[in-house]
Amino acid sequence: MVTTLPYGSWPSPLTADLLATGGTRLGSPRLVGREVWWTEGIATEGGRQAIVRTAGPVALPPAGGAEGPPAPSVPADRVTVLPAPFNARSRVHEYGGSSWGVVPAPGPDGQGPLVVFVNFADQRVHALREGEQPRPLTPAGPEVESAHGPSLRWADPTVITLADGTTEVWWVCEDHTGGEEGPRPDADGAPHIERSIVAVPLDGSAAEDPAALRRITPASRFIAHPRLSPDGTHLAWISWEHPQMPWDGTELHVAPLLDGSAGEGEIIAGGTDVSVLQPEWLDDERLLYLSDVTGWWNPWTWSSADGARQVLEREEEFAGPMWALGTTWYQVLDADRALVQHGRAATSLSVLRISTGELAPLDCPLTEVGGMQRREDGLLVLAGASPTAFGAIHLAELRLEEEIAQADPSADPSDAAPAAASTGGAPAAGRAPSAAPSLSPLTLLRSSRDDAPDPGLLPEAESIEVPLADGGVVHAIVHRPRQEGLAGREGELPPFIAQVHGGPTAHVPPVLSLPVAYYTSRGLGVVVVNYGGSSGYGRAYRDRLKGQWGVVDVADTVAVMEHLVAEGIADGERLAIEGGSAGGWTTLACLTRTDAFAAGVSSFGVAELEQFRLDTHDFESRYIDGLVGPYPERRDLYVERAPLSHVDELEVPVLLLQGDEDRIVPPSQSEAFRDALAAKGIPHAYLLFEGEQHGFRKAETIVTAIESSLSFYGQVLGFSPACVPVLALERN
Repeated sequence: MVTTLPYGSWPSPLTADLLATGGTRLGSPRLVGREVWWTEGIATEGGRQAIVRTAGPVALPPAGGAEGPPAPSVPADRVTVLPAPFNARSRVHEYGGSSWGVVPAPGPDGQGPLVVFVNFADQRVHALREGEQPRPLTPAGPEVESAHGPSLRWADPTVITLADGTTEVWWVCEDHTGGEEGPRPDADGAPHIERSIVAVPLDGSAAEDPAALRRITPASRFIAHPRLSPDGTHLAWISWEHPQMPWDGTELHVAPLLDGSAGEGEIIAGGTDVSVLQPEWLDDERLLYLSDVTGWWNPWTWSSADGARQVLEREEEFAGPMWALGTTWYQVLDADRALVQHGRAATSLSVLRISTGELAPLDCPLTEVGGMQRREDGLLVLAGASPTAFGAIHLAELRLEEEIAQADPSADPSDAAPAAASTGGAPAAGRAPSAAPSLSPLTLLRSSRDDAPDPGLLPEAESIEVPLADGGVVHAIVHRPRQEGLAGREGELPPFIAQVHGGPTAHVPPVLSLPVAYYTSRGLGVVVVNYGGSSGYGRAYRDRLKGQWGVVDVADTVAVMEHLVAEGIADGERLAIEGGSAGGWTTLACLTRTDAFAAGVSSFGVAELEQFRLDTHDFESRYIDGLVGPYPERRDLYVERAPLSHVDELEVPVLLLQGDEDRIVPPSQSEAFRDALAAKGIPHAYLLFEGEQHGFRKAETIVTAIESSLSFYGQVLGFSPACVPVLALERN
């Protein structure tokens, strides 16, 4: 039996408490010996990021036949390695990235491996063995006012064993101190900041003596992906300078390593308008890397003898925007094969044969992969999600061609499904067809939701392309209201919320989202808009936003909403919009520059640009050069595009959500917009959350933000949400 209720007023067991405390933020998994390690965000402990591991080895069962392997053996328990209150989280670039690593050698008394991590509070590198208290490895930097926190920061550790057998860890070091010259401004007036690869000794000598640190590379404004060749003679890394972002243009360096340090070396790929990412050595002479020189991030190789060669050309992305240091998109399996992610918006897994450009697709249900690693015995650990499964860490067995043949010697390799040949080349002459690599069904290791709700409460994702007048399209994902047993009243269309992602160089993949289900299970529709400028659809789609931020994103979002209304999917009088960070900018711009929406929620959104470029952090301080134009030459656009400049055109209520420790979009942005709303007498609310940064991590914050948003929408869009406190709106 179906019960009819007004859209938006459906009772739902998906509560804000469930969203805040029932889920776990999982970091990319790693294989450490026979165990699997990863990080978990603990909302009930202030959102700290803990390092955890399986409570024992993860084993593959004895090899089966051609019918496929049985599932890996997974220990039932897990162990928290990093004790409270320590928090493994880096502030390099403010977004951080990889913040921990493991030196596998056991301790002198047989203790477990040595764990190195960046502690969020002081940003110092610490080390511990399980059961011990962490000890610092790096010094506390001097106080520098412009750093707004610790002046020395570390990220993306790489464990290195030198020729003499010494083990050390190389880190990306972000230095706000100015070195011997001290803190000072650069020519553009911004604080001088240097980043380089630095060796940190494991004996703790650098904790009190900075001279014990050794710089490996020359300083750059930004640096990433240090990779030492297998023979230890050459180092590869990427760098970029203002005003580029890593998806705009980077340079790939290769330099000889002499006396433990590298010089300037040679720039072998990339530039100001070509993005090169993730170099990895195939052997002592050859590098594999990803470049978008052809318009898509595709794999390339380089050697000093042969130069650069494109492995295959495919209109798919094999990488994405590097917002966090340490992000990787493939793993080298041997000198001629790599496990790769690729696709458009959604992700597929394949084994790439580098000599021929052949892709052998793997049968994997995930549409987003956040990290993966294969062990020598074939165990694969990977994190990801799909339209029907929440984010989780999974295990599987990945068998390569020769392993399949060994498991079933009677099989005729030519009977196996051939690898899918790409446009990158034909099979090598004389090479017989081989069995295709195979992936076993996934075994769940750890889910971000141990309390997955009834499937009848979850939305169904529908990917759409909305045509534009210029012949292009906008990509979006539609989630209609859905709860089994409930329906809207006859003749009523549902309210719809447009969700616009941050970045803006980012995208939302087609995966299951409980925050979306929170709305849809109550009778509200949600459409996720991957507007022009989003990643996942090639460089040309990303570049649609160049110089057009506040124009293209706004027009694309409105086009999607108009499409939903024209198709009879959404109520055109009850459309709302929400987004955070750059998505907050698009939210405020849509509200002030169009009449498409009846309400909007901005979370730590950008409201104006002139002060923002001075207040924001170094990583994004010149991002706006490409999104809008150089300053002060195009100051007119900075003023014209700003939502704050158009509050006089705004007529609808706004909810502003903000963390008081946000260094990326400081509270001044939300507060300036709040003051403008009050001056005009527009109904609004401003919620400032203590101890929160760019994105909310504390359980109590998440609950308040979610329930306040629902109450706000109910008051403005004309429905009565069940069981949430009423948000007070102000006019002055």
